[in-house]
Amino acid sequence: MGKPDRRVGVYYEQKASKWVAEQKAFRAILLDSPLDEAFKWRSPVYTWDGRNVSIVWGFNDHCALGFFKGVLLKDPEGILVAPGENSRSSRMIAVTSTEEIEKLKPTILAYIDEAIELEKSGAKVDFPKDDLDYPQELVDRLDEDPELREAFENLTPGRRRGYVLHFSQAKQSATRTNRIEKFAPRILEGKGMQDR
Repeated sequence: MGKPDRRVGVYYEQKASKWVAEQKAFRAILLDSPLDEAFKWRSPVYTWDGRNVSIVWGFNDHCALGFFKGVLLKDPEGILVAPGENSRSSRMIAVTSTEEIEKLKPTILAYIDEAIELEKSGAKVDFPKDDLDYPQELVDRLDEDPELREAFENLTPGRRRGYVLHFSQAKQSATRTNRIEKFAPRILEGKGMQDR
């Protein structure tokens, strides 16, 4: 049985506003597993030996249990989906009722066990070389500032990808340039967009 985290208890009791019963149902299953509970990125995260395994989310239209390396899970039940179109590693189980969670409990526990075995084996998601084109404004800014280029290249692939997606989504060049300038100090600190 995993260790609960007081901050997560506070989150479930006071901060969670969507799908609270469903999130608590996922929590009960997760605490019945060997995973430890932590609070990261303003969300309940479940770890094994200090490594992130799963996360609980309350979205607008569903509640989800995410697996950080979900793409490596076998998923014999075919219930794992990508959280978004740019998700390369994580996969989630999306539900809209506690009844669904109860029905899926044996499968969820099996998937948790498989995810722990992946961590024990040291399995890593093999990301292809970054497949995103850098917006021209970022290319120009990195060419102008070798220190920023070095810091950007030293970011983890996921952090670089997050920035490139964020910068590229702006329709106007001026907005892309403003976003790059806004985040340049964070990049120089080695931080991703969501890091504190």
